[in-house]
Amino acid sequence: MNFTRWSARLPGTQRRAAARTDPPLTPDRRPDGSVPPARAEQLTDEAPPVPAVDDLPVRDVLDRVPALVALVHGPDHRLAYVNGAYVGAFGDRTLGERAHEALPELAELGLFPLLDQVQRSGRPRTLKSRKAPDGRSYTFTCTPVTEPHDGDGDRGVLVFATDVTDHAEAAARLRASERRQRETAVTLQRSLLPQELEEPDDLRVAATYHPGGTEAAVGGDWYDVITLGGGRTALVIGDVMGRGVRAAAVMGQLRTAVRAYARLDLPPHEVLQLLDGLATEIDANQIATCVYAIHDPNEGRLVYASAGHLPILVRDQNGTVQRADEPTGPPLGTGGWMHTSGSIALTPGSTAVLYTDGLVERRNEDLDEGIAVLERALSGATGTPQVVCDRLVRSAGVTPDHDDDVAVLVLQHPARKGVEAERFRNAALELLGGVEAAPRARAFASGVLTSWRFPTDLHDLGVLATSELVANSLQHGTPPMRLRLRRTDRRLIIEVTDGDDHLPRRRRAEPVDESGRGIAIVATIASNWGSRRTPGGGKAVWCEFLLPKR
Repeated sequence: MNFTRWSARLPGTQRRAAARTDPPLTPDRRPDGSVPPARAEQLTDEAPPVPAVDDLPVRDVLDRVPALVALVHGPDHRLAYVNGAYVGAFGDRTLGERAHEALPELAELGLFPLLDQVQRSGRPRTLKSRKAPDGRSYTFTCTPVTEPHDGDGDRGVLVFATDVTDHAEAAARLRASERRQRETAVTLQRSLLPQELEEPDDLRVAATYHPGGTEAAVGGDWYDVITLGGGRTALVIGDVMGRGVRAAAVMGQLRTAVRAYARLDLPPHEVLQLLDGLATEIDANQIATCVYAIHDPNEGRLVYASAGHLPILVRDQNGTVQRADEPTGPPLGTGGWMHTSGSIALTPGSTAVLYTDGLVERRNEDLDEGIAVLERALSGATGTPQVVCDRLVRSAGVTPDHDDDVAVLVLQHPARKGVEAERFRNAALELLGGVEAAPRARAFASGVLTSWRFPTDLHDLGVLATSELVANSLQHGTPPMRLRLRRTDRRLIIEVTDGDDHLPRRRRAEPVDESGRGIAIVATIASNWGSRRTPGGGKAVWCEFLLPKR
């Protein structure tokens, strides 16, 4: 093969040839071509001038460059030339052989389809940062080489490989660092979420969390389930705006605060009011949304308050889905807003879904459309809460590469029948006051606990707790007063409500005191006790006993 003829078509050779045809005059040269004597005398002691690059044959230039160069020609890519750097990297090669036999390393790199494409199209192509068998990384540029009168069958391809090992290793270290940072952020995020959800007596719950993206940019999504006692359950989901470890840390502080405020058994809007002030103190520039809801099985409703969060969706047993749109206040951390509570029915057989925006928000799509899609998916979702949770995530198209965090909390209020329904019973008595109220309450509690076939020791403790709670309400409360007994498959709950909003507290009674021992007795004999203010004014004082395991 005439390498000189092929080299005439290499990039830049035309410009170099044109430059040689008309060299410019230098200050040391006269128009007639002679050299001044003084300059000539000085030049006699200098070394001979080094040839310019344009004066070197192309082959000599390619032999001296540190990059790997190979030239193949024809439809079967026969090897026409390899430079010294190529030989140093992969060993001697036999010219004239097909590239598949002469250059097996290119086959391992998957370069032959690219050679075919370059030969057919006549356009250069580049393959970036491929690791070769010698352990180093190269960027391969394949350039077509042809003469004007050549046919496609004689077209050649010049393979030019630049060593980019240092860049590839630096990029690999950067990716490893980003991967470690992401793993750290995800580990922090998951450690701040509940490892196991609490299991309420009257609800079945499930939750899932999917970190978004492939970078160390997890968000601040969180959820929680908190049993409040007395059969009531708090459910919360939130989203801290922003990404990374900072958002996850703020999320952890808010979640811890929610659990602390929940123990005070406050209405949902009061919990959000406290969270709003705390969010401002943590970081005035960090905004978070949140929904806090309370389920009371005696009411059959979900009472909630929302701070800029997406609406709760509730599906009844017939498949009809409702949105809990109002009321909704601004996000946490904005300040200056009085949150209010709303409610939505959660009857037996209903399913409620709390979620973050990653489940429904998509680029170039309206948010309401995303919620409507979720509603349609929920209307046909049946099965356990975990099954419903997984189905909603799949219907939203959430994948490991999803660009936003997703948190979903699903709760169901089962419709119990038969033997299971017998384990969930309620009984209530209106207390009219007077001296006969306490004996009447004791007799009522004794009859109910007997009909529920409780063991004798649990029966007696239940009657004693009823007597003390009623006596406390008669002495310190105001009408209307009511006694309620409730049993689940795990516990007995006794609750007394009255019209006074002064919450009792446990105190140490002195030997000479004639009162003040009622709450102390209840706290001693019961598994748990507490009190709260009721929405319409007044208070409720309750205690509960764990049932023996069957």
